[in-house]
Amino acid sequence: LVAEARQAGLPVLPLPGASSITTVLSVAGLTLDARHPDGFVFAGFLPSKSGERHTAVQALAKETRAVVLLEAPHRIEALAAALASLGERMVTVGRELTKQFEEIATLAAQDFPAWLAQDSNRLRGEFALVLHPAPASVDSGPDTRVLALLLAELPLKTAVKLAADITGEPRNALYELALGLKGKMA
Repeated sequence: LVAEARQAGLPVLPLPGASSITTVLSVAGLTLDARHPDGFVFAGFLPSKSGERHTAVQALAKETRAVVLLEAPHRIEALAAALASLGERMVTVGRELTKQFEEIATLAAQDFPAWLAQDSNRLRGEFALVLHPAPASVDSGPDTRVLALLLAELPLKTAVKLAADITGEPRNALYELALGLKGKMA
């Protein structure tokens, strides 16, 4: 219902709940279907150190379920920058949920840092986020074959760009796949 309401351009507001986790999930517009039957996983706060956070985000990139994250205002910019590496994967950001200055936005992970920068008030308050389920995996099927053929003849960046144009798959996912394929080819 939430997904359809959003698609129709209607505002969706959460009702106060037992926790920010259930509140943000209630407005994220997630659907359980054959591709995503397992709901969500709670990851909580990611590590504060940059390298550890980057490793955690790379692990989340492989997670096919929705992931719920929490973050403090003094670390939200670092988290946004880390999540931006996930490209077009969608993120629902809940700030100050069920409070006077509540704000909820669903956007591509790559757009999250810019969204924060648009308004200095967006750096205030506690955050609950939903990293939406990953799109269908690109590591099986004809897309891998297309990418492998292009990598055999072209530089990595060019091969990834052409594979994205041909298959319609996200460049970031194809780039990660290409790095893995290059390692196997060497």
